[in-house]
Amino acid sequence: MFQFHVALDGDDSSPGSLERPFRTLDRARIAAREADGDVVVQVRAGTHALTRPFELTERDSGRGRVIYQAYGYGTPEQEEVVISGGRPITQWRTRDGVWVADVHDLDTRQLYVDGRRAARACIAGLPGAVEASTTGYVTDSAEPRGWRSPADVEFVFRGVYPWTEGRCGVAEVSGDGGSTVVTMARPAFGWAVELYNSTWDGQTSSGPGLPTSIENDPSFLREPGTFVLDRSRGELLYLPRPEEDPARTRVVAPVLETLVKAVGVRNVTFRGLMFADATWLRPNRGFVHYHGANFYEGGGIETAVFGEGASVTFPVTSVTIPACVIFEDTTGVEIENCRFTRLGASGLGVAGGTGFAVLGCDFDTLSASAVTVSGGEGVSIEDNLVGRAGLEYSGSPGIAVTGTRGCLVANNEIRDVPHCGIVAGPGEGTRILRNLTVDTMRVLADGGGVYMSGAQGDSADNGALVAGNVIKDTRTPYNFGLYTDYGASWVIVEGNVVMRADNTSVLQVAPPLENVVYRGNFWDADPLGHDDPPSGVVYEGNVTVKDTRELEAATGDIQAKAGLLRRRGLPL
Repeated sequence: MFQFHVALDGDDSSPGSLERPFRTLDRARIAAREADGDVVVQVRAGTHALTRPFELTERDSGRGRVIYQAYGYGTPEQEEVVISGGRPITQWRTRDGVWVADVHDLDTRQLYVDGRRAARACIAGLPGAVEASTTGYVTDSAEPRGWRSPADVEFVFRGVYPWTEGRCGVAEVSGDGGSTVVTMARPAFGWAVELYNSTWDGQTSSGPGLPTSIENDPSFLREPGTFVLDRSRGELLYLPRPEEDPARTRVVAPVLETLVKAVGVRNVTFRGLMFADATWLRPNRGFVHYHGANFYEGGGIETAVFGEGASVTFPVTSVTIPACVIFEDTTGVEIENCRFTRLGASGLGVAGGTGFAVLGCDFDTLSASAVTVSGGEGVSIEDNLVGRAGLEYSGSPGIAVTGTRGCLVANNEIRDVPHCGIVAGPGEGTRILRNLTVDTMRVLADGGGVYMSGAQGDSADNGALVAGNVIKDTRTPYNFGLYTDYGASWVIVEGNVVMRADNTSVLQVAPPLENVVYRGNFWDADPLGHDDPPSGVVYEGNVTVKDTRELEAATGDIQAKAGLLRRRGLPL
């Protein structure tokens, strides 16, 4: 086995030995190409700041397995290694209690202060008496005319549909006297007007409506710990907390959008590394969210009708939020005991390929999802901890898989997410086993701790199995803790526990469920439709225990096996 070393005080002209390490991962990658056999790249402690994405291609597969790992991996001496796309912000000056830094052409949507995610400064909504139009808004308040950089201001539209949260920028603010005109940036606002149209309970809604909050102008800096990026003047502004000092506080702005991109590689492993400090700039041009991690940028809409007087428009095509660490069409890749944090999109994205494994990783402080998988065969997502995801794009599920064959999502723990914990779209042979979800659906509605939609196979032999999962505390109204939705078919839902949900589950959906079995589940309330299951559903042997203590006692064995294996010192 060949070993190469990378250290912050190294030199790329060195041989890459422990005594004379390389300086960069790129140099180690080139060395690994030339090795005849297995290779371990040992990365020494510190923040390895990237100036461009670390890219792997088929040529980087090597003649054996190539492992990139933290030095001392798996021992008490394992070093902390951060692969960062961030830029430290220094040279602060103070203006009326606000820290100000000249950042010139820096563009970012996030800021981290001593590792803490700072929120963008915001106000609750558009002030005054407001009227909406297809081009923007008119208000009798003069306050928007005081916005210092209107083109940097972003409107947030939470709950246009119960499962959506869109974002659109301002183009300009004008007016005089008692009238202020806020013209919204296009084409995003035009897409929002086109997409968001519904009829429900006799009420018709057209367009995004009024913003629920407005972000990113210096006049909004009222809450300590918030920031604004004024692109018009090339200034970053931060209102500090009382204990913070510009001479001691470390402030990092993520700059890169992609940290790692691997296409077509084989037999590559990443171990014990932290991937941090990346952004995603596409929403600066508008983020017209529809559902989950998908958004609309044109292409036409269709109308779904749900009985008489109820309809909603939806996109013909949509785009998925990207990830900051990307693997496409790979074979035999392993991501083990890594951490994904402070990322402005999704954490890890997998598309196509075979034999991909995500094992024992931590995902936290993410603007979107933790793991998204599109296509591929034999993907395993096991023993991962997901928390504080979807911080900027609230429709993002913790873990999402679609179009896969033989995907395993097992023994993961997902906490504190704004929408679904685990989502499985159409696929074949998906197994969702022994996961624990707690505090899901904290912001948006119409989802669950575990959510499935569409065909999951075409027979009992290749359908999906959802078993042994424990789903607690799905928070918002209009949710279903364990949710088979929108034409789900060939699914066995067996031996799960659901408690403290708005609804435990639902059997009557549109399009209807087909070849779905609910068997031996435990919950604290009967699912909707349990007393008259539709023809496509078998409902048998399920137990409703309304008393929380009794339910906990009755399901102790199931609960003991759900969630992280590593918490119990068990191997995968």
